[in-house]
Amino acid sequence: MTVAPEAGAGAAGRGESVRAWGRQLSAPGRELESQTQVPAQPPKSRLSRGSSSDSNVPSSCDRGGSEAEATMEQCACVERELDKVLQKFLTYGQHCEQSLEELLHYVGQLRAELASAALQGTPLSATLSLVMSQCCRKIKDTVQKLASDHKDIHSSVSRVGKAIDRNFDSEICGVVSDAVWDAREQQQQILQMAIVEHLYQQGMLSVAEELCQESTLNVDLDFKQPFLELNRILEALHEQDLGPALEWAVSHRQRLLELNSSLEFKLHRLHFIRLLAGGPEKQLEALSYARHFQPFARLHQREIQVMMGSLVYLRLGLEKSPYCHLLDNSHWAEICETFTRDACSLLGLSVESPLSVSFASGCVALPVLMNIKAVIEQRQCTGVWSHKDELPIEIELGMKCWYHSVFACPILRQQTSDSNPPIKLICGHVISRDALNKLINGGKLKCPYCPMEQNPADGKRIIF
Repeated sequence: MTVAPEAGAGAAGRGESVRAWGRQLSAPGRELESQTQVPAQPPKSRLSRGSSSDSNVPSSCDRGGSEAEATMEQCACVERELDKVLQKFLTYGQHCEQSLEELLHYVGQLRAELASAALQGTPLSATLSLVMSQCCRKIKDTVQKLASDHKDIHSSVSRVGKAIDRNFDSEICGVVSDAVWDAREQQQQILQMAIVEHLYQQGMLSVAEELCQESTLNVDLDFKQPFLELNRILEALHEQDLGPALEWAVSHRQRLLELNSSLEFKLHRLHFIRLLAGGPEKQLEALSYARHFQPFARLHQREIQVMMGSLVYLRLGLEKSPYCHLLDNSHWAEICETFTRDACSLLGLSVESPLSVSFASGCVALPVLMNIKAVIEQRQCTGVWSHKDELPIEIELGMKCWYHSVFACPILRQQTSDSNPPIKLICGHVISRDALNKLINGGKLKCPYCPMEQNPADGKRIIF
């Protein structure tokens, strides 16, 4: 008798997605504006189009609080249903285990009595036959009871799905224009590559390889190698093995110093603390290992003094000394985080995968976009949202999503794009290419901000 895992796992998975959505909705932030020096009004955000004071479209700031509260309440409703299901699974599992153990014990005793009667060569007595009949009836009743209880859980699992359908809109494809998927094959390849990179970054190497085979996606070994090495070192750190991480830090010492990284020192410190935890027997080895701190004495003098002072209490036990904080297990979590951050920075990788960043941003933006879509349809403002690379309002994604600047042409008041890039004039002012073409008069260009005349061909494209 086993519990159907797909029912509980499916409900738990959907519940965890809802919880993650709720957590992301509570993250405030602002979209980064252009940092280019242009004598004009501030440019619009990449995730905005039109004026924020448009009376036909409500501001996301005005509606953000109520939307977040409503969505959090919806998440709470689903979470309550999920908690009920998980509690039922827990109770059922404990009851099932206890019932089967009692039944196995009862059957074991009966088997021992039957074996004893067989050894003595005596015929089966009427009492023993009656006990066997009762045992069979008990087994049948127990199995039927467990099956009935398990069937009741299915209704609770289905209620979780109904709660999700009731509290959340399942039709979310309409919030983006169909033109986004014009280059379907190219978009699909980009999405697959983002998923593969995320899987490699999370250490799920076998899943990534399987996806590459099934999607016929060709991934170079040079692309995989950094992820393979980082995951190998992180696995060793999770097992409290500092060897691979120290070897990597020493081999990349110069580049880590250029990043002002303290990774190598923290690894040596953690190894020294492990020696201290070994007690007085490891004192001489710890003193000998302390020579590794010499290159870091200038920057980490205070921390080295603390570790050297802890040697005084080594015979009495560090766990009962003022230096007991050195034995805190949080140091291992900290070293894993430091290694991930510094290694990714050194190798030119992002700490968070593009897929996870996109998913988190989508969780923040989706409720706002769905509400805006409903308003646009209700007020028949069909022209507000017509471009596939722009959104009708600004979406606050938070500082975590600040990656690069954007530029809006001060002449045409339009955001630049690949087909209409920003152009730097000789005088230093920046306008869009479309504005430059419109300002050409007689083969000459006069800057709209200064009287300098120049050749349009001298303008240079700039990339932010």
